[in-house]
Amino acid sequence: MPLHLATAAALPQGPADVVLILPAGTKTLPSEAPELPEAALTYANAQLAADEKLFAVNLYTHRVYVVVAADKKTADLSAEQLRRSGNQLHAKLKAARVKELHILNLTADKQAALSLAEGLYLTAYQFEGYKTDEKSKKAPELFRVALVNEEETKVRELENLLLGVTLARDLVNMPQNKLTATMFAEQMAAAGEDAGYHTEILDQARIEALRMGGLLAVNQGSPEPPTFTIMEWKPEGARNEKPFVLVGKGVVFDTGGLSLKPTPASMDMMKCDMAGAAAMTGVMYALAKNQVPLHVIALVPATDNRPGGPAYAPGDVLTMHSGLTVEVLNTDAEGRLILADALHFAKKYEPQLVIDAATLTGSAARAIGKEGIVAMGTADEDVMRELAAAGRRTHERIVEFPLWDEYAEHIKSDIADINNLGKAEAGAISAGKFLERFTEGYPWIHLDIAGPAFLTAPDSYRGKNGTGTAVRLLYSFLTSRL
Repeated sequence: MPLHLATAAALPQGPADVVLILPAGTKTLPSEAPELPEAALTYANAQLAADEKLFAVNLYTHRVYVVVAADKKTADLSAEQLRRSGNQLHAKLKAARVKELHILNLTADKQAALSLAEGLYLTAYQFEGYKTDEKSKKAPELFRVALVNEEETKVRELENLLLGVTLARDLVNMPQNKLTATMFAEQMAAAGEDAGYHTEILDQARIEALRMGGLLAVNQGSPEPPTFTIMEWKPEGARNEKPFVLVGKGVVFDTGGLSLKPTPASMDMMKCDMAGAAAMTGVMYALAKNQVPLHVIALVPATDNRPGGPAYAPGDVLTMHSGLTVEVLNTDAEGRLILADALHFAKKYEPQLVIDAATLTGSAARAIGKEGIVAMGTADEDVMRELAAAGRRTHERIVEFPLWDEYAEHIKSDIADINNLGKAEAGAISAGKFLERFTEGYPWIHLDIAGPAFLTAPDSYRGKNGTGTAVRLLYSFLTSRL
């Protein structure tokens, strides 16, 4: 059960676990802090004088936790440090078996309590999983965090956004036998029923009628049918005349097909290859939950990629939804094939902007690691700047790669319009260059989230396994367009 965020007009009168956020450089507890016994006050001031940034004062009936804000170069970096402090604080709360916590912000930064709560919430995430023992099924101790003197609308908005991140994480963490393409579509529809957006699921017959050659080819080796899910949030009074369209790669499991992946540290993690689609589902959920007045559509082509009987093979030539032909050089370059059909399909909506997200290339992960997202596209420079600013606000930072004309040479084919595999160098860019061929008629941004989408070791509040990367980034970016 997710952690619940709430508001409070004041601290409780009796004993209550409290965390105080103090300004950077604080050396003694301010007068606004709750009154402490003399010995406890002496201890707290000694910790502050020693430049401790996070500590607890144990009063036996309750605890007072102190977090000192960091003096960073920018407000965005200060907010990120508070999220990380939330991660560190969570460990102390868990050890003390705290059930309910109040956050009191004593800094001039009006976002400080929200940032700390964000880090706490994301750290507290647990995937329910499939263990059967009672200990594993036991709910976490901490169930409620109340922010004192904070606007309820802001707290509700944050919680709904973080529920979107949680949804994305859950979807990524589900194994393929619990999340086939059909099951994934059903999960998206269920999220829509809860949040209020509309869902339409296209089955194999309709996909065939649309001649989505990329999606159908990748699906050929699978015993499970593909799906193409359309999620739409169109509230009354939407402020954009043309919709934003989000496209997510939904490969629910990727063996590599006939170009089979090795298992260790590769195929064994490939349940995460639908993280782009999961992120777009999380964004749609948050937008609808928060009644954001924007018209947004999300498209998710979904299938697994297997080497079964009639599987597509290196050397095959596919005819895509757009009519372009593609020579397959590697069946493990499948994500761009299903995205290409969805990107061309997006043209029918006459979109203001299309953004896709995908765990597309190992090249992107090798280039910038788990610390950032590779971005490229045809959108105007001011749009890319706004996306980069959203990345800094959420610390889901982007690094823009070029899409120079010369990179088109990397995907030239002798027998088809293009091939699906570039050269050894600039692999993330040639994948983007491939997608660009299917985006004529509208501005477009491609996000390669291969590095940060799924982590094999804990990383602060992002945790381990599915991270929900790009949900907060895209929500921040879209809401900044209001």
